[in-house]
Amino acid sequence: MRRVCVFCGAFNGSKPEFQTTARRLGQTIAEMGLELVYGAGRVGLMGVVADGALASGGRVIGVIPESLVAKELAHNGLSELHIVKTMHERKALMEKFSDGFLVLPGGYGTLDEFCEILTWSQLGFHRKPCAILNINGYFDQLINFFDEAVKSGFVSKQHRDMIIISSDPAEVLNKMQSYKHEAQDKWISEADL
Repeated sequence: MRRVCVFCGAFNGSKPEFQTTARRLGQTIAEMGLELVYGAGRVGLMGVVADGALASGGRVIGVIPESLVAKELAHNGLSELHIVKTMHERKALMEKFSDGFLVLPGGYGTLDEFCEILTWSQLGFHRKPCAILNINGYFDQLINFFDEAVKSGFVSKQHRDMIIISSDPAEVLNKMQSYKHEAQDKWISEADL
C-alpha cells in the first residue's frame, strides 16, 4: 500500500479525541512513508488529518468537486489538488488514486463514501483494504449494524470480515498493509434469487 484514502468529516466533532487522533493519523501516514488521499478540505477533521500529514513531511492529494471548493474551503497547501465536476467523479478519482480506504468520524457524506467503497469491494470492483478507525467508540453502532446484517442474512460473513477495525492509527495502517482480499467476487447465487 502506497496511498491511503481517508474519508472523514468537514466538522471537528464534539470530542477532542476526534481531532487528536485525526492529527496523529496524518502524522503516522507520513511517518510510514505513505501518501494521503482525501476530500481536499481545510476544515474539520479533513483539514486536521491533512495538516498532520503535511507537518510531518507527507505528500497529500486532495480531490474536490468545483461546487464545493468555496463551501469546503479547499486546502491550498496540498501536494496535489484535483478539482472535478461531480461527487461521483470525486469518489471515482479517489478510488483510482488509492491503495486502501480508511474512515474516521463524519456525517452523511463520510458514511456514503465508506459504504460505497466497501460495496465496490464486495462486488469485486477492487480488492483494496477498507478500514474503520473507531475513535472513542464513534462507529460502535455502525459495526453492530454490520453484524446484524450478517445475522439477518443480508451480508455474508466473508464480506463482513473484509472490514478492518481498530482504534489506533498505527495498528489500523499496519493491518491495512498486510490485508489479503479473500472474499469471493461472486456473492449471490441462483439459489438466492
